[in-house]
Amino acid sequence: MALTSSAFWFALGSIILTNIVLSGDNAVVIALAARNLPKRQQKQAIFWGSAGAIVLRIVLTILAVKLLALPYLKTIGAVMLVYIGVKLLTAAEDEAADRHQRDGLWPAIQTILIADFVMSLDNVVAVAAAAEKGPPGTTFLLLVLGLGLSVPLIVFGSTLLVGVMARFPVIITLGAALLGYLAGDMLVTDPIDAAWFERAVPYADVVVGCVGALLVVGVGRWLSRRTLRQA
Repeated sequence: MALTSSAFWFALGSIILTNIVLSGDNAVVIALAARNLPKRQQKQAIFWGSAGAIVLRIVLTILAVKLLALPYLKTIGAVMLVYIGVKLLTAAEDEAADRHQRDGLWPAIQTILIADFVMSLDNVVAVAAAAEKGPPGTTFLLLVLGLGLSVPLIVFGSTLLVGVMARFPVIITLGAALLGYLAGDMLVTDPIDAAWFERAVPYADVVVGCVGALLVVGVGRWLSRRTLRQA
């Protein structure tokens, strides 16, 4: 029987491990989006954001190959990540300046889902490859089980990060910078411009990634200072 075969369990373990390894940046986004909410809503945002992200990832994995081949999709995703990074950093700067503007539960969940959708475009290819190692006809079941079992681990990681961010606010800036870096890396791998970046920019993923990180931090802090002067 397929469910008792070693191939099935090997594939399931591969999916869980792959998802945990690739979900570090997703946990950062979840923690960033939830950190300003009241304690009770923090837990709800982390749980529903993580669960919704897993459902999105299952759908994305099924559509992975076709989605990744679409021109401009990664470029649009890169712009969205920069926007999310700036938004989250600006909220953190506002809070530090005692301009408490707490987002509600639903906006936090929306931010988590949008960011996870964008960042999962590359990750799902690895998850899909792991699922293909299972017995014939078990791919969808493996995806549901493997990604579903990963939810508690992502929730734990996000909850831990929320506490760390409250204690060490500099991590919020590092998290926002990470989103900018990922945006740059995503931009240079878009099918429409990947060849140009490879020819024109040595180590394009690192260089453009660092530019993206600096852009998010710079714009986020500039917007916060401008808002502070106008207050």
